[in-house]
Amino acid sequence: MSASSRSNEVRESLRTIPLFAAVGSDDLEAVASLLIERRFPKNKTIVEEGTPGDYMYVVREGRVKVTKLSGDGREKILEMLGAGSFFGELSLLDGAPRSASVKALTETRILALSRNDFLALLQRSPDLAMAVIQELTARLRQMDDQASALSFQRVKERTQGLLLRLAREGPEGGRRATPALTHQQIADMIGTSRETVTRVVKGLKQDGWLTQAGKQYLVPNGED
Repeated sequence: MSASSRSNEVRESLRTIPLFAAVGSDDLEAVASLLIERRFPKNKTIVEEGTPGDYMYVVREGRVKVTKLSGDGREKILEMLGAGSFFGELSLLDGAPRSASVKALTETRILALSRNDFLALLQRSPDLAMAVIQELTARLRQMDDQASALSFQRVKERTQGLLLRLAREGPEGGRRATPALTHQQIADMIGTSRETVTRVVKGLKQDGWLTQAGKQYLVPNGED
């Protein structure tokens, strides 16, 4: 593939990523020329909590999990991200060490953007700056919702809320599918034990609210 063809392919790929969807053609061309593509095998750590942050990353293909270690050394899953999502931007904005670790759940291709290039692009492109602000705002709201759920909702409600949030279009009409999930991953994300999640999932299946296709869960196309 020629350099020109690759540049066009990267630029068109960026158009499918929400962060860059509203960015003008000239700015998008600048972004495409600055991005560095990296590949990570399954289970490889991409970002480690507490280390300096020199790059932000956009997931081009694959899935990653964002985690923090609790005081007793247990891993807490904060989020799972797929193609089009980005991470690592906070360290670039405030210069502080990485606030969480990110590990590849599958073979993953990411696009890396250095701190200097990222900050220069934010100054140059109001559209990109607004897209970053909107995404960070959405994440703050999501964190507020998760904190409220941990405080006030029962495990069943937290499990349903998580599955609904993670679900996308699925293989069956009227239902949406989550990414592949284990009971331990669900437990880590909602703050309970794997055994409790196993009981809740079994109950949701018996109620007809939840079905399963391989390692994916199928949930109603809505919040009912």
